[in-house]
Amino acid sequence: MKLRFSTSDEAFRVEVANWLRDNLCGEFESIRFRGGPGDEHSFVEERKAWERRLGEAGWTCIGWPRDWGGRAASIEQQVVFNEEYARAGGPGRIGHIGETLMGPTLIAYGSEAQKNKYLPSIRSGDAIWCQGYSEPSAGSDLANVKTKAVFDEQAQVWQITGQKVWTSLAHESQYCFVVARTDPQAKGHKGLGFFMLDMHQPGVTIRPIEQLTGTSEFNEVFFDSAVCSVEDIVGKPGEGWQVAMALLGFERGVSTLGQQMLFQNEFNDIVQLAKRNGADRDPMLRQRIAEAHIGLRIMRYNTLRVLSGSDEGELQAEGMIYKLYWSSWHRNLGKLAMDVMGSDSEILDAEPYELNRLQSMFLFTRADTIYGGTNQIQRNLIAERALGMPREPRGNN
Repeated sequence: MKLRFSTSDEAFRVEVANWLRDNLCGEFESIRFRGGPGDEHSFVEERKAWERRLGEAGWTCIGWPRDWGGRAASIEQQVVFNEEYARAGGPGRIGHIGETLMGPTLIAYGSEAQKNKYLPSIRSGDAIWCQGYSEPSAGSDLANVKTKAVFDEQAQVWQITGQKVWTSLAHESQYCFVVARTDPQAKGHKGLGFFMLDMHQPGVTIRPIEQLTGTSEFNEVFFDSAVCSVEDIVGKPGEGWQVAMALLGFERGVSTLGQQMLFQNEFNDIVQLAKRNGADRDPMLRQRIAEAHIGLRIMRYNTLRVLSGSDEGELQAEGMIYKLYWSSWHRNLGKLAMDVMGSDSEILDAEPYELNRLQSMFLFTRADTIYGGTNQIQRNLIAERALGMPREPRGNN
């Protein structure tokens, strides 16, 4: 694992910083440092426009191969880009799911026709994607898929019927990648398909879920015989689990750098607040701030370690600790933010009821250790898949 940047990497850093300085201003000045956890609803249209500005200049998908519009940026360069993006106050990326999850998965597993159809609009910043994995009553058991995919021989299309939940940005997305069961007799991770679905069609209903923050980043999504063409299934019917797991491998890879960018900005806000209100003179708070800083650095180096391995989306053992670690760290950061704010954290100046960014972040972090696989599930994964311990008894075994 490399921990030092080369001369060429540092030259790349200057290029990134200069471009951000010249572009993240004017019409985009208002979105600097916006769009993090608890703030996802802010400046949506402006952040979409920012995605397109990034795309026009070739600053989306920089790790993709050049054949597909990327810069073939090295891991080190991707780290540099994310560091400078955070330093400049780059907004939360609304095209994150397409760029870091769907794109790499298609490049690794998609057909040439699928790549030609979908990758250009992700790279240009025009297409927003969402993730159709979680289902009601499934909890953190990703393989407990009830959504059905039935092939219509006459129409030569797949018909998708079922429900997904906790679908981030579904209301803003053009496309959704959906895991659905192609074999009704199969159970668990067998008999699944990985589909790419147009969200703007009859048979797709999106209902927002109001969150503790008062916003609705998450949604319920209902599919009622929604249509997916036969060309839009990635891999073979029944083998969708392999594709789905590869995508999660990418989620724990480069995409984590973008997430850490947001964390870094939140941490910086807390430090600045502590300096202004004198909380930095409290020895206990100083210690917790130092611990938060150390935790952020640990995340960064573990990400570098993961990225130094396979680039095929295979989930390495080191990557399995990431969700457990960051969710607990971020939950604690939210609590730290409230304690640094002191009594102001629970007081609003006047109506209307509107939370500041740190209050929203604190409320959002209450869910961190639940969504995306609870901490209990994450510990099971680490025990069984990373450490090779005996499998936990399951009801259907």
